[in-house]
Amino acid sequence: ILKRLWTSLIDQGGAILVATSNRPPRELYWNGLQRDLFLPFIDFLEDQCEVVDMTDSDVDYRLLQPKSASGVYFVGKEQHADFDALFYELVGSGSVKQMQLAVGTRAVTVPRATTNRGICRFEFAELCQKALGAADYLLIGHTFHTVFVDRVPKLNTTHVNWVRRFITFIDSMYEYNVKLVIHAQTPPEGIYQVDLKSNVDESFSFDRTRSRLEEMQSSTYLRKRWLGDGGKGDKSKSTSASTKTQFQVEPSLSENMVQS
Repeated sequence: ILKRLWTSLIDQGGAILVATSNRPPRELYWNGLQRDLFLPFIDFLEDQCEVVDMTDSDVDYRLLQPKSASGVYFVGKEQHADFDALFYELVGSGSVKQMQLAVGTRAVTVPRATTNRGICRFEFAELCQKALGAADYLLIGHTFHTVFVDRVPKLNTTHVNWVRRFITFIDSMYEYNVKLVIHAQTPPEGIYQVDLKSNVDESFSFDRTRSRLEEMQSSTYLRKRWLGDGGKGDKSKSTSASTKTQFQVEPSLSENMVQS
């Protein structure tokens, strides 16, 4: 299907296509089911497109974002009280309760949420140690502009399913520009040890996740408009409030605030 689509766009439509990928063409759909059926498309890509290889670059451009934001990533037991305090400060007088989000014929349980302020809170186990997937996480990002995640542990290869869900969760929050507040056992680079030379897809994918976690702490990211229900979607169907979440991005300049 992809080969027919690209052939039609290039040969019949005269389109110029520009695409980006985390992998070179020859590694696309790596370890995929019946990958041999996908190989002709790779041959087509390499024949028709100029491949620009950026793997020799040591620069992670997400890490070049201004990182003056304070108080969105908390590490260790000593910072857990600060994490709690921020949650209750942002919730204010709002009622915190469990709620259900409908996904098709089933529901996703949000254990702690305040819909009038658009804020919710999970523990890592509630998000990534249960059978949740992309549709569930995207609905969370679509409903809440600020998501707190507590007790993110160190992960290793024995936690592959947890790692996969965490990767998908971070991608989903990033998709909607959600303000993500995390309490973890370790800084982002220590959550999962990444070996880009490994054939394990999770190692490759988590390097992007680590990079995104760093970017999501930046003032540039926190200034982005939330793209969820109350941000860009149909406000008439919104279950979240338009109340704005504020984060101080210059500790010495109290007037500089980031709003959702």
